[in-house]
Amino acid sequence: MSWIQKLYETYQQCTHQIGVSDGNASLEPICHTSQQAHIEVTIGQHGQFLRANVIPKGHGVTLVPCTEASAGRAGSKPINHPLCDKLQYVAGDFLEFGGVVTSGFTGKPTEPHDLYLALLSDWVNSPFTHPKVILIQKYVLNGSLIFDLVKEKILPLDEDGKLLTKWSGDKKDAPLIFGVIPNGNSPDGAVIRWRVELPNDPLPETWKDSSLIDSWINFYSHQKDSKGLCLVTGEILNLAEQHPAKLRHGADKAKFISANDTSGFTFRGRFFDAAQACGVGFEITQKAHNALRWLIARQAYRNNDQVIVAWAVSGKPIPDPLGSSLDLFSNDPEPPATTQEVAYQGDAGQAFGRKLAKLLAGYHAELNDTDCIVVMGLDSATPGRMAITYYRELDHTEFFKRIEAWHQHHAWYQNFGKDRKFIGVPAPRDIAEAAFGQRVDEKLRQATVERLLPCIVDGIRVPSDLVESTLRRASNRVGLEHWEWEKTLGIACALFRGYYKEREYQMALETERITRDYLYGRLLSIAEHIEERALYIAGEKRDTTATKLMQRFADRPSSTWRIIEPQLKPYMSRLQAKRPAFLHDMKALLDEIVAKFEGDDFLNDRKLSGEFLLGYHCQRQALNPPKPAKPDGSPSEDDAANTDNQ
Repeated sequence: MSWIQKLYETYQQCTHQIGVSDGNASLEPICHTSQQAHIEVTIGQHGQFLRANVIPKGHGVTLVPCTEASAGRAGSKPINHPLCDKLQYVAGDFLEFGGVVTSGFTGKPTEPHDLYLALLSDWVNSPFTHPKVILIQKYVLNGSLIFDLVKEKILPLDEDGKLLTKWSGDKKDAPLIFGVIPNGNSPDGAVIRWRVELPNDPLPETWKDSSLIDSWINFYSHQKDSKGLCLVTGEILNLAEQHPAKLRHGADKAKFISANDTSGFTFRGRFFDAAQACGVGFEITQKAHNALRWLIARQAYRNNDQVIVAWAVSGKPIPDPLGSSLDLFSNDPEPPATTQEVAYQGDAGQAFGRKLAKLLAGYHAELNDTDCIVVMGLDSATPGRMAITYYRELDHTEFFKRIEAWHQHHAWYQNFGKDRKFIGVPAPRDIAEAAFGQRVDEKLRQATVERLLPCIVDGIRVPSDLVESTLRRASNRVGLEHWEWEKTLGIACALFRGYYKEREYQMALETERITRDYLYGRLLSIAEHIEERALYIAGEKRDTTATKLMQRFADRPSSTWRIIEPQLKPYMSRLQAKRPAFLHDMKALLDEIVAKFEGDDFLNDRKLSGEFLLGYHCQRQALNPPKPAKPDGSPSEDDAANTDNQ
């Protein structure tokens, strides 16, 4: 039950965030849930109807009081909320206007409304009543809500004077209610929220009134009478009978803890009731689930039903373990260096390492020595049951060390497009696409992210099959669009570098590294550079021989080089006439690299490892170093000269 305890502690540490929205979600008080409302009804100080309006899309999410049963209601007989709910519960004249009650109620047709009135009356007649609740009850007892909404032209009627359930005319002429009700649903399923205008009361919205919120919490908490041992705190508390749902989104019915199979094998031979199997305090589970719902909405990685969230129990910000280095620096005033801002020669990643350490030190300084970091993965195989697929509690110092190690060891020059060139680590979702293609199956993407999470948080190696798959796709240059190949190449180099971190590959050309695969990668890059320059001079635009044969070169380098090298002769002849100095430098570089092969390595035709991509990429960057622009944004003189000589 450690996860509930940590979430409960998080809630307790973040009580100042209750009701404060950051644009994504707010931390909800206990005994409340979020409901999508469609109609706002305003009543006056005597309980009289004043006006009503349709709530525009995007403004209807409302904090409403709820019970344990109504918060996770599902099935054929839903339970009503105590204040704001659907018309079938709230409106006394719902049936008069042809409203259709949800199937599953076995009593008289007015059963939903009767249940609503009973709970509302209990609240009004309790010591914890509230003036606004009294006025709402007074209005509801009139039984005229549908009549008033029809009069206000909120709900349309058909020719028989019954509620219109479907609009068949032109969409632009449809009543506003049809624009906010989910497609296919009838307006008689609209949810009502209340405003009560009182003299000298600046806050008529019931969902924002803290005194009304506290009134319901006190009333409902005093209704609980199910004492037992809470397995989270070890104390005798009022135990929860049902645990909250709606964790990932408003329609999410999956729960972590559920014990509704009392007639089957759930307790047979083991326990007499659910509390003996898993007793959790009512307030504890409410606060823990509300904290998790808030964290998911605010900072989680989500892919369909898969959710991965990391947080500090103190509520202070931490870096996202599943973000790329570009995401990591997104809110930093001093962003990471890009491939345009750093000269490739002489920088082996030191600048990136310094900025990364500085950024993480800023996060570290905000946390106390005893602060704990939790990383939690959630998923559901069925609509009703949720599982914790990954869970780690780490000291914040250890967490930051592992995040820094991941970004340091796997950092490489990344090219994700015109405005997304950076030095660092790709996000796991990008790694999945690099390994399996842009159209990767969602289940495979989810599985890949789950496999990479322990690599980031626990510091284990990236699975070798992911590394190999990415390397194969990066080598198959002609099989990919140019932009996709550039992206895949950077990711492949990053994974290979991190997988073999003990070899200490640098993010710069290592002229002293004389391994066979690295040297062959350099040769391929130079051959490509020579042909590209000759084609540019001739005004031709087509793939080079090195580009076309890259996959073959990776499988059989020696024999493929004997194909590539002779085909360079006509291009060298063209360069001899147009760019003799350039050709001289390239020939000298080719001779220098070939001379570095040891023994019969140059004649060995065995398959190349991913190291050749590092040699290829580093040599390509060294041959085409980024040039700084002038302050006015125009090309430097060196740039202009370089363009002229291409």
